[in-house]
Amino acid sequence: MAALNILSQPPTFKIRNCFDNGGPICKFNFSSSSSSSLYAPNKPNSSTTMAMHLSKSGSGCSWMQEISTCYNTAAGNERRRGPLYAAFPTKPAEVSSVQDLYDFICSGPLLDKLGLTSDSIADSIDKWLAYGLHLCRLFQLNELYLNTPQKVRLYHYYIPVFLWCEDQISQHMSGYKDGEDIPPLVIGFSAPQGCGKTTLVFALDYLFRVTGRKSATLSIDDFYLTAEGQAKVREENPGNALLEFRGNAGSHDLPFSVETLTALKKLSKEGTKMKLPRYDKSAYNGKGDRADPSTWPEVEGPLTVILFEGWMLGFKPLPVEVVKAVDPQLETVNKNLEAYYDAWDRFIEAWIVIKIKDPTCVYQWRLQAEIAMRDAGKPGMSDEEVKDFVSRYLPAYNAYLPTLYSEGPSGSDPKHLLLIEIDEGRNPILGN
Repeated sequence: MAALNILSQPPTFKIRNCFDNGGPICKFNFSSSSSSSLYAPNKPNSSTTMAMHLSKSGSGCSWMQEISTCYNTAAGNERRRGPLYAAFPTKPAEVSSVQDLYDFICSGPLLDKLGLTSDSIADSIDKWLAYGLHLCRLFQLNELYLNTPQKVRLYHYYIPVFLWCEDQISQHMSGYKDGEDIPPLVIGFSAPQGCGKTTLVFALDYLFRVTGRKSATLSIDDFYLTAEGQAKVREENPGNALLEFRGNAGSHDLPFSVETLTALKKLSKEGTKMKLPRYDKSAYNGKGDRADPSTWPEVEGPLTVILFEGWMLGFKPLPVEVVKAVDPQLETVNKNLEAYYDAWDRFIEAWIVIKIKDPTCVYQWRLQAEIAMRDAGKPGMSDEEVKDFVSRYLPAYNAYLPTLYSEGPSGSDPKHLLLIEIDEGRNPILGN
């Protein structure tokens, strides 16, 4: 799991241009002994300085190391046929061809689900390279020496999902005539806590922005009731551990959700802007409160896409006897859930559902995160506190996930639904 830590939370993003004797160079530091190079079979053991070269792939896409800018030099739709050529310099660093990357991409578990073929990947290899380089910059990875978990995360997961999102946006835009204002597409991400959905959305949002499209990100956490509202919920539900703290259905400000999502959908013109709500989980000794509006980030239209994520998005109310059999305390939560379709799900036009085999994974993932925080000298929950925290969500997972996985979210269309099964390492698998 240590190899995945770099992708477990948003890093500090830095871009550095290096120059030596008037010419640009790239300096890479290699510290992971577990790295297996995607492009270079012989990994150096120390810091390496590599002169910058301009190289060109077989499809006319030029690349410069460190700058990582793609200039399309192909004429029209004309594409060179034949083998794939290296898009990286071959000297002085020893690297192999893009064929290695192409083969790795073609082994991904999501390709059939996304309708991607080896031919379509070959035709768009420059796009895969560009997106991969962007993500390496975001996560401060050296694209020449990615280890296997990093390659899987980027080329088997994040980039395929981004391509699916691009296709969904194209379908969405095709429903409007030229000159019409096109509202942003709302893509919902339903995934259990700790499985990496926030980092996935972080990566997708970045790819949209660096490819010239405006996006906005929201979490269901941003719609929690204020501290005063949460206190009222506790008072109205004495003895119900599922509603003692924020999290389950009943702890969110649904009118505020509708107001926010409605306003965001209207950001379809230049100059339109609004602030996105945020929630401060550290307020009131961890009980939380809505953050001061002066700290909310601002987004400006025209938005192309809204990425909306949450652990319980798409959950459907179930018959009372079903939820009571899981946990009697869930009955009130189930009743509260009836109002959530109109507040959240009806705004979502395309869905990504992350499927896990066993909800108890949530405990292990949360424990890993808290241990990492404690090891870093930051405040973190004890093992017992983690167990108590997760126990308040497990009844909802056990009750609602089977229906979510078998039927899809409330009001979803199978043509606009991507179900991705992940393993305990948070990586996609073939699944069912």
